[in-house]
Amino acid sequence: MIKLVDFQTFAPDDLDKNEIKEKTIKYTEKIANLQYSLFGEGKHSLLVIIHGMDASGKDGVTAALFGGCRPGGVAVHSFKKPTEIEMAHDFLWRVHQVVPPKGMVHVFNRSHYEDVLIQRVHGWIDEARVAQRIAAINAFETLLAADNQTTVVKIFLNISKEKQKEKLQERIDDPTKNWKHKDGDWTEREHWDDYMRCYEDVFNRCKVTPWHIVPADERWYRDYTATKIIIEALEKMNCQLPLLAQIPK
Repeated sequence: MIKLVDFQTFAPDDLDKNEIKEKTIKYTEKIANLQYSLFGEGKHSLLVIIHGMDASGKDGVTAALFGGCRPGGVAVHSFKKPTEIEMAHDFLWRVHQVVPPKGMVHVFNRSHYEDVLIQRVHGWIDEARVAQRIAAINAFETLLAADNQTTVVKIFLNISKEKQKEKLQERIDDPTKNWKHKDGDWTEREHWDDYMRCYEDVFNRCKVTPWHIVPADERWYRDYTATKIIIEALEKMNCQLPLLAQIPK
């Protein structure tokens, strides 16, 4: 049973920050090489789902992971309030259209899990609908793996409530970060305990592919931990660049 209270939000005391930063640079380069092989072979795909509370660093960790990759092989999608057309379809309709084709890495900055998180926190759907959607999500992720050789990696950026407050306040105090400020982020913060409860439920009921709980209070350790997760996923695919004799004429 996953409980967030069992997971740290900060780096271990015995780590050297500069040494970890150097390792992260090397890991980012390795991700770029592995992504190149994924793209060239064209037999597998990678879907990276990143979740976390506001100011947990979803954009930052995405840049750290794939900033060194060839842009033609990586796409990032975010899911905001559904449009009228999207609302007229099932909740997975807009998601299925942007899952990665073979050879591609797609990153979801928030995802279909919002439909069993924010909607549940605010009581916009009942528990019967939650159960239906969780079953659909599990079937969806099973389908991606079985039918399209898509590896799904799910990352939760585990920021502390205290650190989140600090980072949200920075968006007010620092003129270079004012553009990030949204009043709604502070409003959602008032529901912190409800979000933690719903996240924990998702972690325990949506385990077709495991969730990775990444400490997010310190950016340098967050990025290091996330890069290791992605490298492991890409290495398991064992993608090989095709030789000239293997390429159809």
